[in-house]
Amino acid sequence: MTELLCNPEKLSRVRGEIIDIVGTNRQVQESDILRLPFLQAVVKETLRLHPTGPFLIPHNAETNVEIDGYIIPKNAQILVNVWANGRDSNTWSNADSFLPERFLNNQIDFRGKDFELIPFGAGQRICPGLPLAYRMLHLMLATLISNFGWKLEKGIKPEEVDMNEKFRLTLQKAIPLKALPTKL
Repeated sequence: MTELLCNPEKLSRVRGEIIDIVGTNRQVQESDILRLPFLQAVVKETLRLHPTGPFLIPHNAETNVEIDGYIIPKNAQILVNVWANGRDSNTWSNADSFLPERFLNNQIDFRGKDFELIPFGAGQRICPGLPLAYRMLHLMLATLISNFGWKLEKGIKPEEVDMNEKFRLTLQKAIPLKALPTKL
């Protein structure tokens, strides 16, 4: 919601998509998600910039291995920095910008097959909550967007919103978002 409130044209676009596909007379259903490509792109872009956890669960190296000239010894604990991976300018153009459009005409997904976007991990240790998170993220965001207008509190301008994050076990906004629902 913070990224969308800071980018009102993208909020309008996703709201328009929901209205065009779902209409105004019914709630967004799970079966609608696949027909809402911009909503899916917004969720992917949000997970790229703001993964729930900044690091994946630690792994241990099974053998000695060399990667890019660095020796990783057997049994070394390895952490994957998902936050930095999502902001890597070698992988993502305009890496620090919220650009959901980057996901519209490409097949990159966060289900563990595309290693440039792995907020839920990958392989055998992928987060078991991924299927639930996939459904809930899309449904909750679509419900909030389609049922309410939104504004920042007390006339704060989008460029004034503090986007800093607190790095803990989970990633959180340093200053929580305060948004007010309005009538559509």
